[in-house]
Amino acid sequence: MSRRLWILATVLAALPVLAVTGCASTSPPPPPESRAGRPDRGAKLIAQYGCGSCHTVPGVDRAGGLVGPPLTRFGARSYIAGELPNNADNLRRWITDPQAVEPGTAMPNLGVSAIDAQDIAAYLYTLD
Repeated sequence: MSRRLWILATVLAALPVLAVTGCASTSPPPPPESRAGRPDRGAKLIAQYGCGSCHTVPGVDRAGGLVGPPLTRFGARSYIAGELPNNADNLRRWITDPQAVEPGTAMPNLGVSAIDAQDIAAYLYTLD
């Protein structure tokens, strides 16, 4: 076998291993469940703040917006807005001041208080 053909065969044999391990090694672990907050109140707050005008949010009335990403299975996601590892502290930070996390994002600052953000996060983590 020629050297060039041997190199090609070696590279091709390694591809499945690289494809399988490449993504898994860079993904953070699943987000922890938010132990603080009241999910029942969080669902009501999502409706009150009008989050459903931009997002689809399962279990929330009139939350079928198509501007922002759907929040379906939010608790199983690795990242928030493609910027932050998905955990309760980062989610509360994103909800209360998205512009500080990603300046110019389409997500508006709605004036969500810290306690409201905690309850909204608690609800979103039930969606897995």
